[in-house]
Amino acid sequence: MTKPQLDSETELGYRALRSIRKIIHDVSSHSRLMSNRIGLTVPQLLCLRAIQESGDEINVAGVADRVSISRPTVSGVVDRLAQAELIERVRGKHDRRHVYLSLTRKGHAKLAVAPKPLPAHFLARLTRFDDAEKEWILSALEQLAGLRDEEGSSPDTT
Repeated sequence: MTKPQLDSETELGYRALRSIRKIIHDVSSHSRLMSNRIGLTVPQLLCLRAIQESGDEINVAGVADRVSISRPTVSGVVDRLAQAELIERVRGKHDRRHVYLSLTRKGHAKLAVAPKPLPAHFLARLTRFDDAEKEWILSALEQLAGLRDEEGSSPDTT
């Protein structure tokens, strides 16, 4: 039986898909472990971290932009984080119409015990690369993620 010949674009697609699938599998497994261990989902962890990094000057839209999650989804995540008393909503000092997000002590404590954002074996291997290689890898990942934004986020059905 002969192996079917694929055009180079299709072959590229399959190779990329296999690699992305391996990464997704590891990240999904790690996410389940993290959720069981500290009770946070990956979106919740990403949102908490974005709020922490912002220094109390971030709103829902800012968090959504930083973590590349839709505003409605982030709004729901923020509601759950506020209900768990990990964050609080604070009215703006100069304009009370603006609402900013801030970590509570409980939120800071939760982040302090959060595991690494990716599986330890993955991070350990990634850190073995020199700085230029790490920067190249991260740049390639960011470019790959950016491909979905170039023509909107709707899937190609052709």
